[in-house]
Amino acid sequence: MTKTEQKFDAIVVGSGVSGGWAAKELSERGLKTLMVERGPHVEHRKDYVGEGVAPWEMPFRGAVEFERVQNEQAIQQQCYAYNDATKQFFGNDRDLPYSIPEDKPFSWIRGNQLGGKSLTWHRQSYRLSDLEFTANSRDDYGIDWPVRYADLEDWYAYVERFAGISGNRDKIDILPDSVSQPPYAMNAVEQALKQRLESRYQDRKMIIGRCAHLTEPTDEQKALGRFRCMARNECQKGCSFGAYFSTQSATLPAALATGNLSVATDSVVHSVIYDEKTGRATGIRVIDANSLAQREYHADVVFLCASTIGTTQIMLNSTSKTFPNGIANSSGVLGHYLMDHLYGAGAHGRVPGFEDDYYHGRRPTGIYIPRFRNLYRQDEGVNFLRGYAFAGSAQRDEWGNFAHRDGFGKDFKQAIRQAGGWSFGLWGQGEMLPRYENQITLHPTKKDKWGMPQVHIDCSYSDNDNKMREDMAESAAEILEAMGCVDIHKSIDWDRPPGLSIHEMGTARMGRDPETSVLNGYNQAHDVPNLFVTDGACMTSNAWQNPSLTYMALTARACAFAAEQLKRGNL
Repeated sequence: MTKTEQKFDAIVVGSGVSGGWAAKELSERGLKTLMVERGPHVEHRKDYVGEGVAPWEMPFRGAVEFERVQNEQAIQQQCYAYNDATKQFFGNDRDLPYSIPEDKPFSWIRGNQLGGKSLTWHRQSYRLSDLEFTANSRDDYGIDWPVRYADLEDWYAYVERFAGISGNRDKIDILPDSVSQPPYAMNAVEQALKQRLESRYQDRKMIIGRCAHLTEPTDEQKALGRFRCMARNECQKGCSFGAYFSTQSATLPAALATGNLSVATDSVVHSVIYDEKTGRATGIRVIDANSLAQREYHADVVFLCASTIGTTQIMLNSTSKTFPNGIANSSGVLGHYLMDHLYGAGAHGRVPGFEDDYYHGRRPTGIYIPRFRNLYRQDEGVNFLRGYAFAGSAQRDEWGNFAHRDGFGKDFKQAIRQAGGWSFGLWGQGEMLPRYENQITLHPTKKDKWGMPQVHIDCSYSDNDNKMREDMAESAAEILEAMGCVDIHKSIDWDRPPGLSIHEMGTARMGRDPETSVLNGYNQAHDVPNLFVTDGACMTSNAWQNPSLTYMALTARACAFAAEQLKRGNL
């Protein structure tokens, strides 16, 4: 085992949304910081090899060669963002094995490279409100969050100003407004359907989706080399404009500019080093991804931001006399309460009329209908807890749809040149309840290529989850009918496995009681004061909103707290 000579003030494990923010905040606060990433280096602009490449310029028109999918990325190819132009930003399933029970599928989408999944995320950005932070007090399910909206409000604003979030100020209590740049526009059909929806339902609003795209860059963002979004909607290929928020476009250059950040890529973190005498973490053990050489890095503070499952694997693998079942696990809940959002249910239909209307560009967001079920009390006749939101959009049929239609001759070819009719769809994103039995453990015998125990994921939907998905489809169809859509089709993808929503959360949750949680309200481990977790593992419940903006706010807040505590000598 090689021990590095340099000792850092802080180590950040992971380089995605949370890791990038931790590196930026700690470096800007004067801490000599090391960011450790298990995957390879990805240089902004240079390594976006699929950017600007049209489907007809690819060997298989955007599809990935069959052999690669079958042998290396059969799980990864299930992701919406996976194609021939983005495949390099997804893990190799053969090198990254994990185990599951035979009857409980789980799709773990991996983004192991510098920047992590910040390069491929869908960029929807919403604040949580006290509806989520106080849910336990209303339905007595789960545990209480150790924070409230007032604790995060200023931190949400702080990260929004830097990241750049486009959207309206919608004045919806359960979806607090962001500090936002000008919104994208709804098309003519969406505007008409919004009016129909809000005249029909007093409790339902349709807004344009808030997304992490620059529409009016600030001087600070321009100084980082970021520019306005060009509405190409090819974001997962990487964006040389830096128009969407990613580690490469925003937090990494800001951190490097301080001169306080070092980066170690191709470095697989094995475990956190724990000192029995001091009760503190002293660093991390690392395995070189290529040579398999082992080394250690040491620091005063350790931030784990390796993704929910990745962070939990490291913590479970960090055993000692004090923590035989994983570091900071005196509660015994580490690895439990795994959650993922409920997707795959909704409805779609045709919208008559509007033949003279069209739209320009490829807007990188759609419309959004915030939660309306079980707000501050349980709705009459609703047989599940918590609630969901809808995302969707209106669009006209394009020429590609004719590949699935019968026809030939002059009239058929002429029809292909014309825009088809309008369609509209709504698809739910619901809250999955945290359950102890949904858990991550380490396999007792199976190892990965680095000699580490494989992750074993045991996760399934509950009766509450399934009832919510049924309601998603029913209410989506009801809304479409109320808005004047026709040929409406409900849909529930019962075969969609957990994990595929790529919003894993909850396995090292925050809480007020050290006996039922791993972290306190500052994302600090109850048992190990200088160990922090700020990725999805920290979430007490998973709410109905996309979570990444909350990860950013929690990370920035935790970094400020850690830096101050370190300065005072408390860590």
